Amino acid sequence: MAALPLDVTGLPHATPAVPPPLAATPAPLAAPTAPGPPPPAAPGSPARRGTRIALPVALALLALPLVTAAHHARPAPFGDRLTVHARGAGQGAAEPVVRTSGRAVRAYDPASGGPRWTYTREGRRPVTSLAAPGHALTLWNDGLVTDTARADGGSVRWHRAVPASADWLRTPAARGGAGVLQPLAPGARMLAVVTPQRIAAYRTADGDLRWVLPARPGCAFAPARAVRRDGALLIAQPCAGPGTSWTSQVVAVDDYGRIVPGRTPLGNGDLRRGADGHGRPEK
Repeated sequence: MAALPLDVTGLPHATPAVPPPLAATPAPLAAPTAPGPPPPAAPGSPARRGTRIALPVALALLALPLVTAAHHARPAPFGDRLTVHARGAGQGAAEPVVRTSGRAVRAYDPASGGPRWTYTREGRRPVTSLAAPGHALTLWNDGLVTDTARADGGSVRWHRAVPASADWLRTPAARGGAGVLQPLAPGARMLAVVTPQRIAAYRTADGDLRWVLPARPGCAFAPARAVRRDGALLIAQPCAGPGTSWTSQVVAVDDYGRIVPGRTPLGNGDLRRGADGHGRPEK
């Protein structure tokens, strides 16, 4: 039997089966990242202006303790150490008695005997002191002369270096500074500092140098050999050379300088002094 050809064009085509899609594998979760710095503020913005103001203020606050500590650690001028133990009894109270003791100058109340104040200088020793109304004048072994407020020890008014005196003060000839500090004029308004080389006069109100008298060549002043006569201070000036008259070996001075015939006084007494009797520091 012959086989007939089969026409398959009229038959519906079968859609080939498509396998189902595979299940998608979930992607791994990304690790969280740290937030980055915020974007910089635009120039001129309030945030930028606030930063410019806050930074100097913070630096100033940090530096303030350092500046304060440095100020307190700063040594006192000339090594001064002034300790007030008790204030005076008020205006009109008697001024204390001033004495040198060891490495200190001490002031004692004349009524009770108790200490008023103590003045020391680091590494220095007082040689001698001179008490005058309102002033406690001291010569130190480094050749410095100081003036302390005598009544209450409230301040050291001035310091003056006496040239070429420190070495001499260490010799036996200095005799503990005897006669070196000599008051001149009423009330010791002028102070003469006598050393072998020269006599220098200072105004006690402010330490102003008023005049200097050098010793004659071949001669030297003897501070311990001084006497007072009719308002003048007579100081011995022995000379080494022979044939020197005795009149040349004695010098008379007062607050105006050396007393000689026909001199012109400098007017030290009231020059640049105020109505309250105190000197003015300005030149």
